[in-house]
Amino acid sequence: MIQEHDALLLENTLIKKYQPRYNVSLKDGKSYTYICIKNERFPRVFFTRKLIKDGSQYFGPYTSKYRANILLDIVKKLFTLRTCNLNLSEPMIQKGKYKVCLEYHIKNCMGPCEGLENESDYNLKIEQVRNILKGNFKQVKDYILEEMHRHAENLEFEKAQALKEKLIAFENYQSSSTLVSHTIKDVDVFAISSDRNTAYIHYMKIINGALMNTDIMEMEMNLDEDFSDLLAYCIPGIREKFNSMAPEVIVPVPTESEDEKLKITVPQKGEKKKLLELAEKNLQYHMLQIRQSALNSQKKMSSAERILTTLKNDLGMKETPFHIECFDNSNIQGTNPVSSCVVFKNAKPSNKDYRHFKVKSVEGPNDFASMEEVVYRRYKRLIDEGQKAASTYHH
Repeated sequence: MIQEHDALLLENTLIKKYQPRYNVSLKDGKSYTYICIKNERFPRVFFTRKLIKDGSQYFGPYTSKYRANILLDIVKKLFTLRTCNLNLSEPMIQKGKYKVCLEYHIKNCMGPCEGLENESDYNLKIEQVRNILKGNFKQVKDYILEEMHRHAENLEFEKAQALKEKLIAFENYQSSSTLVSHTIKDVDVFAISSDRNTAYIHYMKIINGALMNTDIMEMEMNLDEDFSDLLAYCIPGIREKFNSMAPEVIVPVPTESEDEKLKITVPQKGEKKKLLELAEKNLQYHMLQIRQSALNSQKKMSSAERILTTLKNDLGMKETPFHIECFDNSNIQGTNPVSSCVVFKNAKPSNKDYRHFKVKSVEGPNDFASMEEVVYRRYKRLIDEGQKAASTYHH
């Protein structure tokens, strides 16, 4: 019997092999980055690309590794958390199984392995890490301020100063976060556009008015499919993928939802309309980059490669026609039928390979029979001489 993890691996492999039309989770073949809060005593916080069902919390996915790095850096600056993978169970700590490492001496860890930090204080910091990853910045700021005042009242001025510096770093991070609305709190924004047979969906995750995450999905579409149907299909999967709990979704066209509690908004003006316009501008910029990238790739090709690639695409060929032979027939009022063969190699005429044929078996003006004869004679000779036949087009 197939096991769960084997089934997931098989699913992933088949999706990447066959590229199904409506798969928005794995079609791009990428594994996104998550920030994990490990389910353990004195939890660690770290990057991962694997989701393990062991009770750990995963935040993301983050399509921008740069943004995820910023988040993890601010967490490390604000809170001293352990990075080792030791089993910090209470019996092990009480038995003195561990000794503090360099991280403790350079003040990156408070030494829970030797019982120098209690579990409740550590978990308060983990709770604030959750708030940062969820975008709940006010709770984090209040926590730091409260701790700073507590140390000041206890005349622990060095600790209070250290917390003040952390508060400044956090406020700098908060100010650098993209604030897109002062009035709108939690909302998901979707913009959609298409280019030939490909639909592009841009997603923006807004928490407390700040842009927390973005992503762009690509889907194949048919001519008879409309944007409403595509959005109705994709929105639930995208929201689940990004762990969105927003009560409202902003879309450009009316869209149905199976979730009766989810509010669907098609804004006509105001802040919500501006959010939608921002998503649409981002999407158009992304599509422009794709087209520009395709043009740059063509420019890097030689003139011959560009011509042959265009010809291949226009004619729907499987292989690039590096060698082409073309035939034409002629006669003088039904008499003296002749035929010619012109040859192109790498998109250039190959004069030395041109051939002229006198039609032998056909009487009268019969183009079809003449063509049959010269084509047969041409390729029979090539086969007899052991040469490879070319891509051939008849005129």
